[in-house]
Amino acid sequence: MTDHSSPLVLAWDVTDNLIQPTSDFLHGWILAALLLGVGVFFTIRTRCVQLRLFPRMWATVLGRDDDTQHPGISSFQAFATGMASRVGTGNIVGVAIALTLGGPGAIFWMWVVAFVGMATGFVEATLAQIFKERYNGDATFRGGPAYYIRAGLGSRRFAAMFAIIVIFVFGFAFNMVQANTIADALEQGHSIPPWVTAIALVLLLAPLLLRGISAIARFAGTWMPIVAGVYILVALAVALLNLPAVPGVFADIVTSAFGLNEAVAGTGAGIFAALMNGTRRGLFSNEAGMGSAPNMAATASVTHPVQQGLIQSLGVFIDTIVICTGTAIMILVSGAWDVSLIGSQQGAALTTAAVTTEFGSWATILMTVIVFLFAFTSIFGNYSYAEVNLHYLNVSERGTRRLRVVILAAVALGALLTLPAAWGLADIAMWMMAMTNLVAIVLLSRWFFGALKDYEAMTAGGQRVSRFVGHNNPHLPGDIPGDVWGVKDPDRH
Repeated sequence: MTDHSSPLVLAWDVTDNLIQPTSDFLHGWILAALLLGVGVFFTIRTRCVQLRLFPRMWATVLGRDDDTQHPGISSFQAFATGMASRVGTGNIVGVAIALTLGGPGAIFWMWVVAFVGMATGFVEATLAQIFKERYNGDATFRGGPAYYIRAGLGSRRFAAMFAIIVIFVFGFAFNMVQANTIADALEQGHSIPPWVTAIALVLLLAPLLLRGISAIARFAGTWMPIVAGVYILVALAVALLNLPAVPGVFADIVTSAFGLNEAVAGTGAGIFAALMNGTRRGLFSNEAGMGSAPNMAATASVTHPVQQGLIQSLGVFIDTIVICTGTAIMILVSGAWDVSLIGSQQGAALTTAAVTTEFGSWATILMTVIVFLFAFTSIFGNYSYAEVNLHYLNVSERGTRRLRVVILAAVALGALLTLPAAWGLADIAMWMMAMTNLVAIVLLSRWFFGALKDYEAMTAGGQRVSRFVGHNNPHLPGDIPGDVWGVKDPDRH
């Protein structure tokens, strides 16, 4: 985004000198090693569950493995709302930033993070279902890391700390990034001042945001599949128009990831730059292990906890392996990409340039609409995570309404920030969440492995899923607290 001379923006620019170095330090080898290490651990222990049960993931999301009718928020609505947060600026802006800071090799490490992240996402979503609690009667639920940290690890302080972090990350930091992306796209493509975008966003968001999580789930379930589908078609069209160049692009991605591409390595985008930026942007995009998606996964009414784990794992695959790869291919084959761009940290403008190179200037409008809808729906998905944790902290309805107003103000502020400042702040907050959640799910992994054994035993031979019971279950290390998974049907009043 271009520089603005307002005192607010100038003051924020000064903080870049603190935010960006801190972000770079935290996202060095420590987070990369922990993120990949935990993902590899769960991949090995589950015998590569993300491949073994991949067909079952599709059957689950399409509703073909369970005949039970559930009231409340459906499994697909929870999946779509989680995807609304996952599929956003990370898929358009994040990929462009990864390329311009880490070179094509960064995409390889995004793939690695996504592959092992499918196992990590599987675990955290299943744990969220295991330890979820009733909300507003029997038909709806709340859960997530704060809940499974309290119930599974018995640490109220640890859980409360995580809830506060989630509210800050998704209520404020990430929504500022989404607003920043919208403002950047409108300014670069249509010369619309950021202050105009800030006002427009508040006016558009307020009516739905103030209605709460159920309305958001219905909105995401309708619009998220449409927006993602259109974008995938655009990426596929660009790839088909440049089909002979596609094999070379994949070769560049792999060789650059290990510093074997001399042209790229000479720009400073060596192994460390590719690994650091690919890991960082991959985590921001698919959120696996961060502890975000479980907040929405827990709200779904399902027959077995593993069902939502399967669905959330598939979400990681769609986000990074499908959509992020599509963005990378568009940029790398279109002619908009050049090694001279490394170090420039371009965002949505680079992805838009890739599309307009193929389809002409009219495609600027198409990309603006796509970027807007991705970021706009992500704001709703992000807020849903914050609201779950507000309920965990027993914030009153009045307090929740007040916080919604403050979040709207944060969205307006995000539209006015510089791009590096907005992303740097989000990265710092993301690091705090990821480190906390990864430790928690490893400590609670015995509950997940027990639930997975139970699921595989009941579905052996292609059988449909039957009712999961959390009391006196020989596969579990103990009885699950509460009555959600007791003998009584959790969906029956």
